[in-house]
Amino acid sequence: MDGDGTQDARGTHANPVPRPAGPPEVPSVPPRPAGAPGMPPLPDGSAFLTWLRTPRPEALPGVWRFGHRPRPEEEPERIPGRQLFSGALIAFLVGWLIWSLLWNGYLGSWWLLPLYAMIPDSWAEPHSFAAVVVVYAYYVLIAGLIMVGVGRLGRWGEIWRRYGPPAWRRAPRAAERPPAPEDDPATWPALRAAGAADAADRLAADARAGLMRDVDHARISRAWQGVRSGRHPLATFTGTVLSHGAAACPHPSGVRDLPARQARHDLLTGQVRLGTTADDARNPYAYRGTGLALGPELLGTSLVAVGPAGSGKTGAVVRPLAESLCLHALAGRAAVVVVGAAGVGAGPADAYDVVVRIGNPDSVYDLDLYGGTTDPDEAAAVLAEALVGDLADPHPGNDSRRATTVLAQLLGPFRAVHGRFPSVPELRGLLDGSPGPLAELRRGLTETGQESLLRELDARERQMAHPGDVGGVLADRVALLDRPAFAGFFDTSGQSRPFTLKALDHPVRVRVDLPARGHADASRVLARLVLAQFTASVTEREDRSLFACLVLDDATGVITPEAVRGIQRLRSANAGAVLTLRTLDDVARPLRGPLLGTVGCRMALAGLTPWDGQDFAEVWGKEWTEARDVTDRQIIAESPAGKAWHAVRRAITGKAPTARAVTVRQVERERWSASELAHAMPAGHAVLSLTDVRGEHTPPLLVDLRG
Repeated sequence: MDGDGTQDARGTHANPVPRPAGPPEVPSVPPRPAGAPGMPPLPDGSAFLTWLRTPRPEALPGVWRFGHRPRPEEEPERIPGRQLFSGALIAFLVGWLIWSLLWNGYLGSWWLLPLYAMIPDSWAEPHSFAAVVVVYAYYVLIAGLIMVGVGRLGRWGEIWRRYGPPAWRRAPRAAERPPAPEDDPATWPALRAAGAADAADRLAADARAGLMRDVDHARISRAWQGVRSGRHPLATFTGTVLSHGAAACPHPSGVRDLPARQARHDLLTGQVRLGTTADDARNPYAYRGTGLALGPELLGTSLVAVGPAGSGKTGAVVRPLAESLCLHALAGRAAVVVVGAAGVGAGPADAYDVVVRIGNPDSVYDLDLYGGTTDPDEAAAVLAEALVGDLADPHPGNDSRRATTVLAQLLGPFRAVHGRFPSVPELRGLLDGSPGPLAELRRGLTETGQESLLRELDARERQMAHPGDVGGVLADRVALLDRPAFAGFFDTSGQSRPFTLKALDHPVRVRVDLPARGHADASRVLARLVLAQFTASVTEREDRSLFACLVLDDATGVITPEAVRGIQRLRSANAGAVLTLRTLDDVARPLRGPLLGTVGCRMALAGLTPWDGQDFAEVWGKEWTEARDVTDRQIIAESPAGKAWHAVRRAITGKAPTARAVTVRQVERERWSASELAHAMPAGHAVLSLTDVRGEHTPPLLVDLRG
């Protein structure tokens, strides 16, 4: 301590004693990081393996199979609680009465004869301890036999299971044993059995490491099916898997999943869950409380959903189905075309490979007006269906066959001269009969010596002079597409990127946005055009292993006689269509029955009108059911005592004594009546009947689309 009261700094921690200079210290090298800074650790594959190993038992059509537990076909008889307790009490009293009669000797001593036969005479007098034990044990045995008998008679066991401790606690789910290696889907046993053990090991390692998704599993399984069918060599498949692992056999876009999912999907079975079958007495017991799902095996018979605006057609039906089909396309299993108004909720644009925005100048793709065909007759048939298909019923002058002939008489000569089909303005000019375009076309045919096509053109000019010529109607319909909003579309000169439905031979995802409001008639023409091109192209595919589906949101004005015939042909071509309608009034009356009879899946959503419900009630038919008629008749007393007793009962209850008679008979009634469909269906629900491509069908099911 210095004289000023401060401590000397030498040798203290605050100011240490300086050390002599030495060699500089070498800093230690930090360990190398396992990953890039800020990168989260890779997830393990436990969630994917759990999903893959979850049992999916065979089930009835439309049942969500993921983790499904089958239920009995018939509902087990369930006794009401009041009746159960009263029966148990009566059985107990009967047992007590029997024991009391035996104990007091009112029924004799015959029940003691086995006891007397077992006890020696030496035990009787005086009473020994062994004799007392044996006697009372015999009493307990007899009482126990009586209690067992009356307990079975009074269903005491059911009371214990329903209201006792077993009902208080939920039984723990039995731990599932891990599958055997040869049965574990995560080890790819099919590949190992075929000699591709190295590829199976690589895929199993990626699955355990969390690098595989459900889409990857479905995509590689689809590629393996191609190897088994002989379309692809095994060596190429094995080499691709060893090189890329879970990313092998990619979709042409390189995408392995959708940007977002809103519905529950199970790509192992191909199902998408739409809701839960209601626990309603009108539903079969095996369906009550189960998830309801659709897959390609059901969509292959086509689906029609009818319900007013806001009933859930787009959000609960179209969006999940479009999402599921897009996942199937990424897995190489399907090709999907979704048609609807712009912004209807069919999914984001980046969920599709091709987005055609008709009327939007920013659209990258155009729509081929002629479906990509080079045959004038085929192009004329498809275009005639789109233009006047809805007018082909009552008016002979608007027959679609005559419209096809008129268009063929112009498309054939035009293609022979120009090497392409006419654009919309050129086609309108030819149908209007303008002298300039027809004269130019005639001059070109004359120069090339096309005599047969000249005769076609001569026939067209002669028909134009008749008052019932269908060319004027065609020109009016083509004028709907010859608008400034569509000036850059339907180009036939090769300067745009037209999409044709001939591309459905590949797993492609397509969304077609119809024009915005103000072009309602043009939108219906284009919707009929897409439907006609779809039915024409999918039925001509050579490889039908790829499922093709058209999802058409709001099919108003699209259902025509030719459209119904085209939908009938889709099932045999491994294709289907999903159509939604606000009301069946949007379909011509003669076509409502054929439409509902053609499709295999029919859905009526909440808010249906009674006259729409009548059409569904007719197509769903009737069934035999048990009807109970209850009749109450007044009891007439004969004796004075009976009359006095009836007077007392009338004074107490306020009603005359009656006897109830129940009559049970079998009657035939509608499965769902028009009144029930219109007024008894809760909001957010739908009644749905299903038929798969094998012909198995379900009765109408009440489904909660919000579950």
